[in-house]
Amino acid sequence: MENALVALLICLGVVGVAFAVVWWRALAAGIGQPGGIVPTPYELLVGFVTDFFDALGIGSFATTTSFYRARKTIDDRLLPGTLNVGHTIPTLVQAYIYTQNIKVEVTTLITMIVAAVAGALLGASFVAKWPRRRIQLGMGCALIVICGFIVYRQLANTAGGEALGLTGGMLAIGLVANFVLGALMTIGIGLYAPCLVLVSLLGMNVSTAFPIMMGSCAFLMPLASIPFIRNGAYSPRAALGLTVAGVPAVLIAAFIVKELPLDTLKWVVAGVVLYTGIMLFRASQRG
Repeated sequence: MENALVALLICLGVVGVAFAVVWWRALAAGIGQPGGIVPTPYELLVGFVTDFFDALGIGSFATTTSFYRARKTIDDRLLPGTLNVGHTIPTLVQAYIYTQNIKVEVTTLITMIVAAVAGALLGASFVAKWPRRRIQLGMGCALIVICGFIVYRQLANTAGGEALGLTGGMLAIGLVANFVLGALMTIGIGLYAPCLVLVSLLGMNVSTAFPIMMGSCAFLMPLASIPFIRNGAYSPRAALGLTVAGVPAVLIAAFIVKELPLDTLKWVVAGVVLYTGIMLFRASQRG
């Protein structure tokens, strides 16, 4: 099992390097273009704040969307691509940290990751070509769903059980659910909140959600990002801001802060996410 985990981390490194090469070539080709690729202070601030709390389990997609829409930082059509591309490398860092520091049965971890990646590959090829109105509608509905998951986690008993892995029918349910969550990642539904709920409902120790959700995202996001990069369906400058500020934020959260009392903050996030979701939905109706 130890060898399987080492192999997983090696594969993660290969995927990360490959993604960095593809993205760097795309960024280099865009140097000198209107708007440039140098992030603004606000874009860096968004990257730091969202990835800091991402490493503590809140998630980054919904919060990043709310920050961007508050200042009209990027076109709504570019939101899914920017979220996936910009948060990829900070998520890779999280995955390396949490897959080694939190125990989870390796077969469950690997198969859940594979299921999420398969779902993302299916979804990204479609979403990268969606028009603005469909993106607004999809992300508006997605954020409202995420708000529901956050509220559920706050009100319900999501302590889960003590299991570190799944077998038989429970594993099958987990794989199907993670496949769907991987596909939904490509329209802006972050995987963290629903995965935490899923793991607890399946009777696993809730801490096992961290390597599962971060490992899933670390593999699926680089692969899902490629269609967005190739189609130019993202904001290079904003995405670079998420990455440059997000990596140190993750390291600070994981190694220095480690844990915060986040109950009140989660209610605030739920309110902001709900508001942003409704605004996106209304924008899609206005066309």
